[in-house]
Amino acid sequence: MRLLFRAATVLVALAVTVTAGLLTIRPSLGEAERLELAESYGFDVIDLNSEPADARNERPVAPALEHFGAWISSVGAGASLTDLRGLGHPADVCLIDPRDDSVTLRSVPGSGADDYPVVELVPEGLPYDATMAPMGCVPADLDEDGDVDFLVYYWGRSPLLFTNTAGPGEVPNADHFTAHELVTPMQVWNTTATNVADLDGDGHLDVLVGNYFPDGARVLDPEADDETRMEMQQSMSLASNAGRNKILLTVPTGEPDTPPEVVDASNALPEKVETGWTLAIGMQDLTGDLLPEIYIGNDFGNDHLLVNHSTPGRVRLENVRGDRDVTEPKSKVVGHDSFKGMGVTFTYPDGAELPTIVVSNITSPYALHESNFAFVPTGDGADLLEGEVPYRDESEALGLARSGWSWDVKAGDFNNDGVDELVQATGFIKGENNRWPELQEIAMGNDQLLKYPWAWTNFRVGDDLSGHESNPFWVRAPDGRYTDLAGPLGIGDPDVTRSFALGDVNGDGLLDAVVANQWEDSKVLVNTAPDAPPGISLNLLAPGTVDGAYRAAIGAKVTVRGDELAQTRQLFPANGHVGVSAESLHLAAPENGTLPVTVEWRDGGGRTHTADLDLPSGTSTVELNDDGTAVLR
Repeated sequence: MRLLFRAATVLVALAVTVTAGLLTIRPSLGEAERLELAESYGFDVIDLNSEPADARNERPVAPALEHFGAWISSVGAGASLTDLRGLGHPADVCLIDPRDDSVTLRSVPGSGADDYPVVELVPEGLPYDATMAPMGCVPADLDEDGDVDFLVYYWGRSPLLFTNTAGPGEVPNADHFTAHELVTPMQVWNTTATNVADLDGDGHLDVLVGNYFPDGARVLDPEADDETRMEMQQSMSLASNAGRNKILLTVPTGEPDTPPEVVDASNALPEKVETGWTLAIGMQDLTGDLLPEIYIGNDFGNDHLLVNHSTPGRVRLENVRGDRDVTEPKSKVVGHDSFKGMGVTFTYPDGAELPTIVVSNITSPYALHESNFAFVPTGDGADLLEGEVPYRDESEALGLARSGWSWDVKAGDFNNDGVDELVQATGFIKGENNRWPELQEIAMGNDQLLKYPWAWTNFRVGDDLSGHESNPFWVRAPDGRYTDLAGPLGIGDPDVTRSFALGDVNGDGLLDAVVANQWEDSKVLVNTAPDAPPGISLNLLAPGTVDGAYRAAIGAKVTVRGDELAQTRQLFPANGHVGVSAESLHLAAPENGTLPVTVEWRDGGGRTHTADLDLPSGTSTVELNDDGTAVLR
């Protein structure tokens, strides 16, 4: 009897194991179905840049970090789309190329716009040397004089604001841009994410700076053999010893080409939010008051969702965390995760009231297999105001759980059917020598040792960590699950990508993408979707501080009225990791007639307004005025 009982127990255990295994196999479309689904998409792939003179594929680093210099050198490729010349479409890009640590402005190939000599943004007259390297570039009219300025952030120093003195329609050149310190005196920060929005509702754009390595640490200084502030993460899952994140409120002076006054409101960041190893920042109004909630994606530790209770001049943020039930792993609960938080975007399936929040993590097979997140709403925004989190991760059910070593993720409608697709950047270090066994040893090691650079194994040029993955192009199939169509669309090359910037670069009504690659040429994906319905590029403008000037109305919201082509969009171009999309909203339009929408915005006095508009297909510009009128130009 005992033998029979043991045999029965083994059979039951085997049956449970097999059943569990079958349940974890992701259902997928057949090849014929995938090809059919791909028929409504198409892209021409164009090189954005070429290898610069004296290009390198690893940065000089502090002596303590030299043995894993490839790891330390694995970030910095960024792209931002903007309409620098007033052409009516975002035909200009701010590109950061780690191969020579340059920040350049250039015309986007495939945009149809005239080319011009590449313009390099160099901080003339300010402290800058080889121990500093750019990480990101955010187009932002912080002086509110109606033209595009650029906020550039770095490892090795605090951010700089390049004010733009060019006249309307002028061809850009280096003389048009003057560098100013954002904070004085200059600080040694190591910034890896920055977002811009009106955080306190006073009508002016503010800056949230996400810092990585500890403040003061000379990460890129090969002479820093006496550096005592340099630490790696003190935990694989709960690290909170990074540089301090910053909230910088701006007060424009009213004078053109003059940097705004900056007020440090960083003390409004809740405990433990301030010192996470931040890689991504997403903003979205989730509560209906037109103040942005903030999702902060952190490496090696908890991400954070901050509910915004601010009033003009006073930032107040509440860190909220989801509740776990017996069926849910802790790391898939908002605010409790131990994953890598490397990108974030928001998408509104079928015009939902609350967005699904999609977050990138590391999901490399047979390596570090975490899970991407797709936090789907289970309630409404009022719950957040009460400290509750109406979200549950459904990434596995939606087919989005696994993609590779993932970074930036962006949502956009690439075939004008009213349904967002997702593009996701993947890849870490490209080489020939697989170093995953060594990384797994670190991951399973003692957290007490992790913060010491000497405890890390060698990662140098030639080594490989998820360096041959392709960027998924996620398309929602008729059954509601997403499937990756990068291969059938010819955009599945194994590039090592960090970020995307989305925008209609040629003004043809289709959404295009710039792909920023690390240690490789970057690309432009020019959309050639066949027989696509019309699209709308909507430029929303708010009055600036300079008389007669208008700036992008960051934070404004657009909702389609009625059930046809239900869509919701909010204007937060800098959401994600490093990549910054155009300062416009892309909408699907009906085949005939106009698209009825409701626009919501905050004015300079903190008041909220709503207006109904009927938008034609093509490019539209709307002025959102302080008196509550929305004027279609």
